[in-house]
Amino acid sequence: MSRRGSNIYKRADGRYEGRIKIGYDENRKLRYKYVYGRTLAEVKEKMEQSYSLKRTETKPFIKLTVKEVCSEWLESKRLTVKKSTYANYSRLLKNHIYPLLGGQAYSLLSKKQLNSFISELISGGRKDGKGGLSSKTVKDIFIVLKSVSAYARREYGFENICADVKSPKVRNTELKVLSENEIRKLNLYIRHNLDRVNLSILICLYTGIRIGEMCGLKWENVNLQEGFIVINKTVQRISMGKGTSEIVVDVPKTESSVRTVFMPDFLTGILEDFKRSPSIYVLSGLNVPKEPRILQYRFKKVLKDCGIRDVPFHSLRHTYASLCIKKGFDAKALSELLGHSTVNLTLDRYVHTSDEIKKSYVSGLLLT
Repeated sequence: MSRRGSNIYKRADGRYEGRIKIGYDENRKLRYKYVYGRTLAEVKEKMEQSYSLKRTETKPFIKLTVKEVCSEWLESKRLTVKKSTYANYSRLLKNHIYPLLGGQAYSLLSKKQLNSFISELISGGRKDGKGGLSSKTVKDIFIVLKSVSAYARREYGFENICADVKSPKVRNTELKVLSENEIRKLNLYIRHNLDRVNLSILICLYTGIRIGEMCGLKWENVNLQEGFIVINKTVQRISMGKGTSEIVVDVPKTESSVRTVFMPDFLTGILEDFKRSPSIYVLSGLNVPKEPRILQYRFKKVLKDCGIRDVPFHSLRHTYASLCIKKGFDAKALSELLGHSTVNLTLDRYVHTSDEIKKSYVSGLLLT
């Protein structure tokens, strides 16, 4: 029987046998090399020597295409990443990498070709033919290629083709934040039109939680006595391929996104009137969730009814962060409330936007 995950077997004669992938034959079937030893340690050492040689050799006889290597890599990710992440990887491969690079022999892929590929995505990579992709999307595509390149080097000894290729720099876009007057209008409208959906908009404005996190919030996660909510689920609609999609309830995007968020006192009081049994979702009022676009559609209608400019739903999160900064929250506390992976992310994204705070810091300075 083989040792789990090691490709090492104990033979009937008492010896150990190690199996190493070395590529594909002319019929595209995997080829293996075998090493033998009287002890497990001996076989492991021989296998490591073979892997080291494999990493330094060129293998022109391996006729794998870029698409084939990418497909292998994608399959290796199936059980190690979230469904939504896997679906995103699959989408980037299908929409952008396969059409331009898929048929290319992987062993012939060059750094110059990758640089040209990136340039093409930036200048005209949109599927609708209306210009280039955003630098964020191009960077996401490049991250996939880097991971594929590491996989190809590890499995087949190919050169790490992405080693010296630079991904485009992602520029921070201007954050859309509601003004104080717009916040007043929104508060007034929701207070006079309270229902589960409008309440959910108010929760997002005064806690900064993401739209998927709001959709995944159950009453069992709402502690009205202590005035906090626990974020441990998110809801997304993800593509399953062939024109199908499904709503998925999963853990949030990062470990730091699983968190406790405290609420202002007035919001706790409003929630008291809507409290339901623990298994019920706050937004849907049922034991099944609503998807984010339902909340997005309602938000657009509310903005129109209030006479507020059209902004994305995510602006509620930006508005919350900006309000916290104006109230003097320290960066560490705000970072934890927002579920950011690092304090630097919070500082880079929000702190520089508060010119009023900067002015207050320097207004009392006096040089003598």
